[in-house]
Amino acid sequence: MNIKSLQLFIHLCESRNFAKTAEAKHISPSALSRQIQKLEQETGQVLFVRDNRSVELTPAGKKLLPVALNILSEWQNYHAQFTDLDSELKGEIRLFCSVTASYSHLPELLSEFRQQHPFIEFKLSTGDPAQAIDKVLHDEADIAIAAMPDHLPSRIAFETISEIPLSVIAPAGVSHLAHELHSDKPNWNSLPFIVPEAGTARERANTWFKAMRIKPNIYAQVSGHEAIVSMVALGCGVGIAPDVVINNSPVRDKIERVMKVASIAPFELGVCCKRSQLDNPLIKALWKVAQEKYISL
Repeated sequence: MNIKSLQLFIHLCESRNFAKTAEAKHISPSALSRQIQKLEQETGQVLFVRDNRSVELTPAGKKLLPVALNILSEWQNYHAQFTDLDSELKGEIRLFCSVTASYSHLPELLSEFRQQHPFIEFKLSTGDPAQAIDKVLHDEADIAIAAMPDHLPSRIAFETISEIPLSVIAPAGVSHLAHELHSDKPNWNSLPFIVPEAGTARERANTWFKAMRIKPNIYAQVSGHEAIVSMVALGCGVGIAPDVVINNSPVRDKIERVMKVASIAPFELGVCCKRSQLDNPLIKALWKVAQEKYISL
């Protein structure tokens, strides 16, 4: 039983798919199958039930998983002590966040971390924040900056770093949208809305629509929040977007917040990773900095 076999076993337990684990671990499906078969021979147990579409853990596999996680954690802790003579942590962390978070929250978090751990490198990717937790679950990122969803997956650990308000925004200046919004009783159902396609911000928008008794006329559902502000600035409709995105937008002077509406509930922004990764020395180090820096939240 070796560390590589245990790493493959743990990943396969999470992905439940030989092809996905093989791709993530950069080996062929046949090589992965041989490693699992060897592990089954060493334990004397069948660890997985396989069919053409999925992989399921057997009772023996379920009992092995916490043992494997503990062995891997102890090995990583041991190995980290001897990475060099100064015991400095080295390695790479794959981090995912939105474009806005990459300059609104990431610099403050990483500036402190880089001072403590100058030899850890980051591979940063950006995209729709609604995908952040899935990126972590599917092993496409080690850690992500994400909005806390209404239902957090049990395999995900989450540490809050900020509270993010949302606002209803409209094009600035004279327009048919502005005229309607400035009337005594705006006909909200007639207004074209630009909203997030998915994620926590969309959940908050839907809750607000229900509270306001609005049957929204959805003009566009946008992947990522930055484009919402741009489309509103162009006069395409009324938008709902996080304040941090609005405040950092290059077209913020071309939009205005609609003030005479009920407020939208804010959401929590934080860092997230798999719970199974919290003992990884690199992830553990970044997690500690996030906890210390935002302990007052």
